[in-house]
Amino acid sequence: MIDESRPAGLWGRAGARVRQVNQSRRVVGALRGARRMLPGSGEVAFAGSGKPADRVARLVLQAAGDRPSAVRELGLATVQAWRALTSKGAVDGAVTIMFTDLVGFSSWALRVGDDQVLRLLRQFFEVTDDVVGGFGGVVVKSLGDGAMVAFSDVDKAVEAAAALGSAVNALHHDGYRPSLRVGLHRGRPRKVGRDYVGVDVNIAARVADAAGGGEVLVTGQVLDAAERDRYVVRSRRFRAKGVPKGTAVFAVVPHHGR
Repeated sequence: MIDESRPAGLWGRAGARVRQVNQSRRVVGALRGARRMLPGSGEVAFAGSGKPADRVARLVLQAAGDRPSAVRELGLATVQAWRALTSKGAVDGAVTIMFTDLVGFSSWALRVGDDQVLRLLRQFFEVTDDVVGGFGGVVVKSLGDGAMVAFSDVDKAVEAAAALGSAVNALHHDGYRPSLRVGLHRGRPRKVGRDYVGVDVNIAARVADAAGGGEVLVTGQVLDAAERDRYVVRSRRFRAKGVPKGTAVFAVVPHHGR
């Protein structure tokens, strides 16, 4: 007599094994690390636009859900590579580099689960893409709970920084109201593919580190190239390792944002 239950049992065990691998933290972690090495954004930074890559990203997220899984990481890796190949390249010539960072995010993330963290990050990067794109900037890459952005127009960079801070502050998740710190510096960093490297990039990052929650700090090079009358400007004491001595830093707020 043929045991018809045996194939069903084998399929059941195989399915259970697949589900186990799909949810394995080790596998998900390895795939996530590999995804961060791909060109483009290393986080769930797919805007709610009508671009084909963004539409596919939304389908992947809807199908895989918020829970970390191997299927989710593989799907996002494919879309990320596609998006990087079809996206607008980095800005040429003199650029204003912006760094952003969510204040208090790490402490909040330790208190809540992965689902809440991923949900907030997705919203944060969608808002970042929308605001930056609206002001003519390019999101160079995401950095965990922040981003590196490039603008050719210095005034649009400052306006975008203020607008992004307001948009992020409107997000709420499980008792956490995000506050954004932003730093900007203008120079001619070396362009490597779609990325930038050099002292100018380091200066922008250090300026962002010095900003408080909800604050936009800019260097003197930014103000020199901008229409200064458009902003409320306040000098800030600043000193950071790796930044040339005498680098002037200012807190700025657009007049309409007072």
